[in-house]
Amino acid sequence: MFAAAILAGLALARADEKPVRPIPAIERVVIISIDGLRPDRLLLANTPVMHAMIREGAYTFWAKTTAVSITLPSHTSMLTGVTPQKHGIEWNWDLPLKTPVYPLVPTVFELAHKWGYTTAMVAGKSKFSTLAKPGTLDRVFVPAQDLTADELVADQAETIIRELKPDLLFVHFPVTDRMGHQYGWGSPEQLAAIERADACVGRVIAALQQAGVKEHTLVIVTADHGGAGKSHGADDARSRHIPWIATGPGVRQGDLTQFADLEVRTEDTTATTCYVLGLGQFPYFDGKPVLPAFENPPTK
Repeated sequence: MFAAAILAGLALARADEKPVRPIPAIERVVIISIDGLRPDRLLLANTPVMHAMIREGAYTFWAKTTAVSITLPSHTSMLTGVTPQKHGIEWNWDLPLKTPVYPLVPTVFELAHKWGYTTAMVAGKSKFSTLAKPGTLDRVFVPAQDLTADELVADQAETIIRELKPDLLFVHFPVTDRMGHQYGWGSPEQLAAIERADACVGRVIAALQQAGVKEHTLVIVTADHGGAGKSHGADDARSRHIPWIATGPGVRQGDLTQFADLEVRTEDTTATTCYVLGLGQFPYFDGKPVLPAFENPPTK
């Protein structure tokens, strides 16, 4: 019932009039997820792009993903602002259904699209089709198979940035997770994958610069889960802790753990995106905007 009420409210949004943004310099948002990226592996690997983002922006290595700590439910929480119990995507595979199943609440793409923002998604796993509800994305790339390389994802992201300059873009790099399952979390093979993912993040940022929009873009780099051994999940701390890094205009520099009462959750990514794009906060959200990530953020 609350999903129907949300959609009824969104129907009142005017596609020809964007809402007032609390930080005017932030005109766009790019969310980048590196599947399976555990924070300590990020810090250990040779990741100059993400290390530069850490120096320049706000960050925490103690953010938390969902308790289930698996790819599709956790990414759906990241992109809807609610727990799996609310969004209803509690499986982690492609469902061979004649009628597609989408989250029970709007994705951040739908919320933004209703207000006239252009939206796009580039994902490296086929199961992300669950998040590609028709009419909510202007451009979407979801592979037919899960063997997609991070470099192919970066290729698609560069093309979309160049051709569309979307107001909201989500990019998902899959290979770090794949190497964790195949060789183990923290293995040399996975560390090499993290370093390649870092280079791909650099390509996305360079594409924003070349398109002339980087100076007005909030970039959030995060993950859906970590891992231990060759798996993840079951509320294991090694699976549940994820990085959360934000850079862009108006972003505060420094470690967010300086705010003792702040615990960043994956649902906060949608809430923060809605905040900076002026979409407001919805009462059903489990996440909240990470306001300490910004310098003197307006709260009303």
